[in-house]
Amino acid sequence: MSYRDVATKQVLIWSCTSVGARMPVAMAPLALVFLVRERPGGYALGAALAAAYVLGEIVGAPALGLRLRPERARPQLAAGLVVGAAGFVALGVFPGAHPGVLAAFAFMAGGAPAASAGGLRALLTDLVPARAVAQAMSAESMLMSGVWAVSPAAVTSLALGLAPRLPLLLAAVLMASSLVGLWLLPADWGTDDARGEGQGRGTGQGRGKGHGKGHEKEGAGPSLLGLLVGAWPVYVTGAASLTLLGLAELVLPALLEQRGIGVGWSGPILAGMAVGAGLGAFVYGLRAWPGRLRTRSVVLIVGMSVCVTGAALIPGMAGIAAALAVSGMLQSGALVTRNLSLREALPPGALAAGYSVMYAAAGAGYAAAGSLAGALLQVTAPSTAVLAGVALTLLLTGVGWWGETRTGDRSAGGADTVVTAGPAGLAGPAAAGASSGASDVSAGDPAGPACLDGPGPEGTAIRGRCDPEHRL
Repeated sequence: MSYRDVATKQVLIWSCTSVGARMPVAMAPLALVFLVRERPGGYALGAALAAAYVLGEIVGAPALGLRLRPERARPQLAAGLVVGAAGFVALGVFPGAHPGVLAAFAFMAGGAPAASAGGLRALLTDLVPARAVAQAMSAESMLMSGVWAVSPAAVTSLALGLAPRLPLLLAAVLMASSLVGLWLLPADWGTDDARGEGQGRGTGQGRGKGHGKGHEKEGAGPSLLGLLVGAWPVYVTGAASLTLLGLAELVLPALLEQRGIGVGWSGPILAGMAVGAGLGAFVYGLRAWPGRLRTRSVVLIVGMSVCVTGAALIPGMAGIAAALAVSGMLQSGALVTRNLSLREALPPGALAAGYSVMYAAAGAGYAAAGSLAGALLQVTAPSTAVLAGVALTLLLTGVGWWGETRTGDRSAGGADTVVTAGPAGLAGPAAAGASSGASDVSAGDPAGPACLDGPGPEGTAIRGRCDPEHRL
């Protein structure tokens, strides 16, 4: 396993496109606060606008992601990015507008392009060979860690040094620039019925066009929704890690103040956590790790919980910074694992929608962390609030692990008798259950399960690549 398969021209174009589409997302909440902070009640209004933006993301990601079709993904993503850029322009041009109007613009800026995260991730996995999917997702995590590390500094310097509206106008320019890269990338992805065969679109091999209509027909009905609902344990566990780290970030200033440490250290500590996340993603992609994907995820989240607990209890600044940096490393690995599990749980035509729902679940987890932090800090000490977040995270992780185990057991028990090949690679009514267990069969191979000889569920699963010539 190597990052060499990811170092291609197509992936470089994808990276530039992704930065243009995703950096505005990282800039928006803080930029909205700076935009209105000098108005009466400016900080409260800024928080409300940021909440409207995040709500737009939470609503838009699944609503628009469910409508993404691999055969016409480019115009769908482009339309969302254009409307999102228009929302940012409106916010920057009319900063003195009525709060309700600003909230509507913020909602539009967050909601319209929300499906781009899932769509671009699905496209990325189609640009690389199947053996390099884990490295591609690790590279994406590193890229996003860099974006989130740079964005606060960019927003602060522009808003305070030049003008409060400039960060939002820059966000509009970045989002509009991503359209150029979008048109240099393949127009669609995953239109074959065997995900991971061949080299992907980036090399021009292993992708056929003959199954596009099947995906459209299958995705248009309730079967797509059923597949997404069947993957609920992955969403729960993915949201759990974001909830914990979001709570740690939001409570950090109050925690430092409780320890008698200057709150100005919050920025460097959070930057260190972002650097740790990038390093963790890099390390995760260096090799194939042992164990089932769901087990790896639980181990990483439990380790992250231990680190955050240590940050809540350690009195010194150096210890808090080190604990949060290690938690960032573990969290990036957990998110990569969750994305790999989702890729194994869904057929190619449903991946963009699945990643969009994952994005919405992460946003909901972060929003829940903000609400929980606000409520707990009114009645308890910051350290206690963090410990409550750890308990909630472990509860959600346990529920997600139980759901994945139950789904995997069901698919293993029924795969011998319920395997019906459907259009576009969807394996009949048991597709959701059978594919949810695929990550467990793969163990250390994120590219997917290998064919096993002899009878049993692994030997009969068509989507498990046991029909290499695609004759069924």
